[in-house]
Amino acid sequence: MSRAEARRQAEALQALGAKLFTDPHLSASGKLSCASCHDPAHGFSPANALPVQMGGADMKQPGTRAVPSLTYLEATPPFTEHFFESEDDGDESVDNGPTGGLTWDGRVDRGRDQARIPLLSAHEMANRNPAEVAGRLEKAGYAAALRRILGVKLATPDQVFDAAAEAIEVYEQDYRVFYPYSSKYDAFLAGKATLSPAEARGLALFEDPAKGNCASCHISERAPNGTPPSFTDYGLIAIGVPRNRAIPVNADPNHFDLGLCGPDRTDFKDRKEYCGLFKTPSLRNVALRQSFMHNGGFHSLRQVLEFYVERDTDPGKWYGRKPDGTVDKYDDLPAAYHGNVNTDPPFDRKPGDKPALDAAEIDDVIAFLGTLTDGYKAAAAR
Repeated sequence: MSRAEARRQAEALQALGAKLFTDPHLSASGKLSCASCHDPAHGFSPANALPVQMGGADMKQPGTRAVPSLTYLEATPPFTEHFFESEDDGDESVDNGPTGGLTWDGRVDRGRDQARIPLLSAHEMANRNPAEVAGRLEKAGYAAALRRILGVKLATPDQVFDAAAEAIEVYEQDYRVFYPYSSKYDAFLAGKATLSPAEARGLALFEDPAKGNCASCHISERAPNGTPPSFTDYGLIAIGVPRNRAIPVNADPNHFDLGLCGPDRTDFKDRKEYCGLFKTPSLRNVALRQSFMHNGGFHSLRQVLEFYVERDTDPGKWYGRKPDGTVDKYDDLPAAYHGNVNTDPPFDRKPGDKPALDAAEIDDVIAFLGTLTDGYKAAAAR
């Protein structure tokens, strides 16, 4: 195949993937598409403030985790337990630990594998197996289109299903849609925009190790090769997010979502040191979201930032109570795993200490986070 032919094939597969992404007829209910939960107008995140989304064959089955954004995943490295990265190519002295992979627990590495999850999930698109998905693809004419584009027979249902997942993956690799790097912050880095005083103060607080220290995980500087930042280090970390009792599965006091060590991911179920760790998401387009964290427990950026700076200074504000009335800190994580919770700044304080950020400083950080929304257009010169 020539380069021109390969390019035409990729473009055709990308266009078909866009159709698959928005077609609810691929679900058992006939009402849920990928775009239902990954809304382009909201940074490919949900368009509502629900902590988890509803799906299933009857559209009445609640999910168990918040739906993450699908933007800025193009540079996500494959999952590894030991990630080494340094500006000095010869320096591999720092082990950053579990890093990479897609989904909240990093359990798949490719977009096509990620696409399979909601198609077969009982509380999402609720197909019983790949053959059922293939049947819907055949009925809608997508299977024939895939055969034509790929130039292969796709003789089995599994092959049809895999080809559809590949098409969705190719669509999600369209930089114009999923990683355009078109925010005000990108224009600022390119010298084409100026941050407002509040935005500039917010950036300084975001990067200050003694204040927000946000950039320690949500990297804000260009890579050594000039690549714009994705605002994540792709790592998995435990920060002790409060239990969200609005998620139906959490009505069971014995149920805990432990991220990297289960229940959705099973290969590390016996690794105590991994319990409570979740992927650090990109903060690009974060101002378009209406729910935050893996359990959707927060519903504003202000609430998120207040939790970060008050988790340890005022834990009673954020956590439930034990039967004896004391604060049940880290109430969504069994006590055996409390040692996994991050204590770097601003999580390095004690009850009664002054939070790392005050209300005005939080305002400034929120102003800065607003500069990460794609689609920025400079004001016309007067």
